[in-house]
Amino acid sequence: MKFVKPVAGILFLGLSALPALAEPFVRGTVDEISTQPQRLTITHEAIPNLGMEGMTMVFRLADPAMLDNLAVGQEIEFEADRINGRLTVTTLREPS
Repeated sequence: MKFVKPVAGILFLGLSALPALAEPFVRGTVDEISTQPQRLTITHEAIPNLGMEGMTMVFRLADPAMLDNLAVGQEIEFEADRINGRLTVTTLREPS
C-alpha cells in the first residue's frame, strides 16, 4: 500500500498539468514574409513544446496558403513543431 500513494500523487500531478499543455498557441509578430520558399520571420514568445525562449526566428510553413492575408507587423498566434528537422509553423490564426 505504501507504493500506491506516491504513484497516485504522481498521476494527480501529471493530470493537473494537462490544462497548461492544452493551449500550445504562441503569440508573435510577423517581421518578414518570404514567398520562395514560403517562410515567415516571427518575433515570438517562448515555445514550450520546442524548448525555446522568446526570440526572432525564420519558420517554414506547413501550408503555403498560410501566407494569404498576412502582412508584416501583423500580430499572430501559431503552433510550431519540428518537421523533418525543420522548424515549421503548423497552425496559424489571428490573436483571440
